[in-house]
Amino acid sequence: MSEEIKVLLPKLGESIHSAIIVQWFKKVGEVVQLDEPLLEVSTDKINSEIPSPIAGVLQEICAEVDQEVQVGDLLAIISTEGMQTKKNLEKNTPSSISIRVEQDPDFFSPALLRLARENNLNLEELQKIIGTGSGGRITKRDLELYLEKRTEKEESSLQSIERLQMTGMRKAIADNMVRSFYEAPHATLITEIDITDVMQCIQKEKQNFLEKYQAKLTLTSFIARALVKALQEFPLLNSSLDKDTILMKKFINLGIAVSIEQGLLVPVLKRAQELSLPKIAQGISDLSHKARKGKLAPNDVTEGTITITNFGMSGVQIGIPIIRYPEVAIIGVGASYRKVIPREDDSLTIRNMVNLSLTFDHRVLDGMYGCAFLKTLKGHLETDEGL
Repeated sequence: MSEEIKVLLPKLGESIHSAIIVQWFKKVGEVVQLDEPLLEVSTDKINSEIPSPIAGVLQEICAEVDQEVQVGDLLAIISTEGMQTKKNLEKNTPSSISIRVEQDPDFFSPALLRLARENNLNLEELQKIIGTGSGGRITKRDLELYLEKRTEKEESSLQSIERLQMTGMRKAIADNMVRSFYEAPHATLITEIDITDVMQCIQKEKQNFLEKYQAKLTLTSFIARALVKALQEFPLLNSSLDKDTILMKKFINLGIAVSIEQGLLVPVLKRAQELSLPKIAQGISDLSHKARKGKLAPNDVTEGTITITNFGMSGVQIGIPIIRYPEVAIIGVGASYRKVIPREDDSLTIRNMVNLSLTFDHRVLDGMYGCAFLKTLKGHLETDEGL
């Protein structure tokens, strides 16, 4: 007895509600095994493979590449009847259907659509091409001739333009940033912090720390620890907004922005309020390594409550980052620099400084609250107790 199984987009994480189809590993008519990767999807957090829930034949693909789908949407249908091959499926297809499709001038073959997509040709423009095939259908040669003529007309301007198609991850990141920027009124405060003592501690302890904990002792680790302390005094920054209700989080999950070739990933250090400095450093190191190797699991990139982004690694001293929805705040870390500071006796000293920026959702807190938070964070860093 045959059975048709619907493949739906599963929930990939607590705050993930949609994804973009990146690629299909199987074609209609091909056999697929239980748990064999069926397709790849992308969110603003991570790329994931969706496995087949059953062994059978891929009967229908219901979501195309680059299409955005919601959790629970139908992706494909798998049939278990006889494990038929593509040849058998074609043999059993009624001839009336084949005749109707071939005579439909609005039918475009997968190869034709793929060629159009590769040349940035939308469906509306494709339908304007005069077809020379049976029943007025557009053939591959019709499309190639159209593209040649279009190229000749636009050649002079196109020589100085390079088109880069946005990847699934890049588009997902863009959508998330646009949503955050337009839904949350952003405000940013910046403070200058003396990190001389912290940098001296790092220089003194970094080798022993690496040998003992197999992780680098970095400025980000110290900032993360100071941030956790400050958040316990200013919990509004560790919340999210659900319509007109502020959701106060009793746990602190730190998002650590990691730059990769395809964009930006933000793995999450869970329950940071329970971690010592060595554990924070180890956690950041492990998550960053997994991000760059493409080994992050969905659980590694969900449930963040506040994010740290370190643009100082690129030599930038001041930046204004965008909040990661649905969080209400993000901390930006600039590049450290040396500055001449006058003492009380009018003598001069050289100190290591860094600019920290706080971007926050003005619906949740006001500027004075943000200023008090930054002052507290600054105090924790400048009077850090070391390891």
